[in-house]
This record gives sequence, C-alpha cells and structure tokens, in this order.
Amino acid sequence: MGLTIRDVAGQAGVSTATVSHVLNNTGQVSPKTRRLVLSTVRRMGYLPNAHARNLASARSRTLGMIVSDIENPFFPEVIKSFEARARHHGYEVILSDTSYDPRLMRRATERMLEHQVRGVAVMTSEFSPQLIREITGRRIAVTFLDLGPVRPYASNIRIDYSSGIQQVVQHLYGLGHRRMVFVGGRPRLKSNLVRLQAYIASMKALELDPGPMLEGNLRFEGGLAAGSKILRLKPLVTAVVAVNDLTAVGVIKALTQAGVRVPQDVSVTGFDKTHLAEYVTPALTTVDIHRELLGSMAADALHELSSSTDAPGKEYLVSAELVIRESTGPAPARAGHVPAEIK
Repeated sequence: MGLTIRDVAGQAGVSTATVSHVLNNTGQVSPKTRRLVLSTVRRMGYLPNAHARNLASARSRTLGMIVSDIENPFFPEVIKSFEARARHHGYEVILSDTSYDPRLMRRATERMLEHQVRGVAVMTSEFSPQLIREITGRRIAVTFLDLGPVRPYASNIRIDYSSGIQQVVQHLYGLGHRRMVFVGGRPRLKSNLVRLQAYIASMKALELDPGPMLEGNLRFEGGLAAGSKILRLKPLVTAVVAVNDLTAVGVIKALTQAGVRVPQDVSVTGFDKTHLAEYVTPALTTVDIHRELLGSMAADALHELSSSTDAPGKEYLVSAELVIRESTGPAPARAGHVPAEIK
C-alpha cells in the first residue's frame, strides 16, 4: 500500500490536519512547521491524492506539458497544437511554466505526478537527470524537445537548428554581407549553444571571421540591450543573426531608435517563425521550425509511449526552413545613410 498522509504526519511529528493544511495551503501553520512538513513530504516521496507506487496502473487520461516561458510567442502555437492532438487521442492537458527556473521545474514535475499524468512533454531545459528518472521510473511517458535522452518511456524531438542557421548565414553572404554579429541566448541551454556553434561553423566555412558574439536572454529586453551594444561596434556590422524572433525584434527596435535603417543599413534575422515576426516592421526574415508540427508530434509520441507495453522511445527530427522577408537586403556600401555618431 502506498504512503498516506498519516505516514507523513507520523514522521514529521504533527497532526494529519496540519499536513493537510500545508499541502492544500489552508489554515494557519507556522513557517517553521510548514518547512518541516514539506521537507518530510519530499524526503518520503509522498504524492498527495495519489498512490505513488501504483501510478503506472492509474491510467489517467491526462497529459502534461512543461514550458520554459509561456510569454514567449514560440510556445502558444506549440501548446495549441499539442492540446488539439491530445484531445484527438482522448486526453485532457495540464500546463506548467518554469520561467527558466530549475526550482519551478521541480514543482512542475511534482504537479504532474500528483495529477497522475499518462505522459508529459518537457519543452524546457531546466530538468535534471534525477527528475527524469523519477518520472520514467514510474513508467510515465516523457517527450523532450531537442535535448532529452532516448530511453525506455522517453522520446526526443530534435530540431535541425544547424541547418537553419546555415541557411541564414548563406542567405546573408549571398546578399554581400561579410561583417556579421550573432546575438545568442543563455549558453547553458543546449538549443542556444547548438545555434551558436552552427553560426561559427557556417562563418568559418565561408572563410569569414565570426565576429562579435553577444549574449541575450531570449526575450525582447535582451535583444534591445544587444542592439545598443551593436551600435557601439566599430565599424558597424552589416547584418545581425539573432537566436530567436523576440531577440531580433529587440535588436531592430534599438537600431531604428538610433536612426539605423533595417535592412538598408543593417539586415536582421530571427529564428522560430513566430507570428510576431510576420507583423513587426519590417517583416522579419526568420527560420521556420514548424511549431504546429512540434506540438502534435509531442502528443503523438506520448500517446505511442503510454500505449506500449515496452515503450522503447524514439528520436524524431524536425527540419528547419528559411523564410525570407523584408528585414534582410543587400549589404550597404557604407558611404550612405548611417548616422555620423555611430560611423
């Protein structure tokens, strides 16, 4: 028989009512007692409202999805297609957002276990091997986006970031650009590191200096800050390769506020093909990684894993495709419009 609230209360030396108040965030419990109860819950591996040892046989009709930043326009279409495909297979969906915080990843994982999910799509990099073992050890299906290990009950969807970046660099090179700058994201995130490495390799393949490489935070504010740094580069670069669309839009904002025209003076590219890229001015040249397909593929993979008796896990590959719009153009001769204060 699985652990009960009575077991937790006995180990913590408190009443079952106190444990219930802590777990349900009700009643008056001192901070010291709350910390004691929560540490006991974690140490014992107790899951509220669930039989921890029998989760595999609970067979709920629920799938979970954990994303890193629900405000990032990359995710809404992925979530929408995931939910639609999950409903097609007869599942309900619960969603958690980590905001790039490993501590919130732990809470999100516990929430999934408490709801006895049949499978969970991990669309973030904040997970730890221990968390994954905790999930798959209970025979709960897991699908990763781009960086998870393929193992029993775990599949991985890999995006061809390298091809996407290579297409961007070759496009800019064909337009005559030779002085470029890369604006990345957090280096510890594998998807960002892969894009950075692909940029360096693509530039070297063309016998070009990769030039400055700036770090953003995958958000508009990071692109805005990077754009301010780009304006101080001497000489001014002719093209910017941004790690994602939000970063690119922030860069464009910083450039245009300083009187630098996009693309006449500096071309800018993004990555992800979000709806934002289509409606920003000028419309953003970007890389389509088929976000709708990502969501539906993740749901299909979880359904296949959770319906299998052995669930060996698979690797899926999603291609990347350059979408050319108005934010890129021929490299300038540099005798033209660039404001005098940044020449």
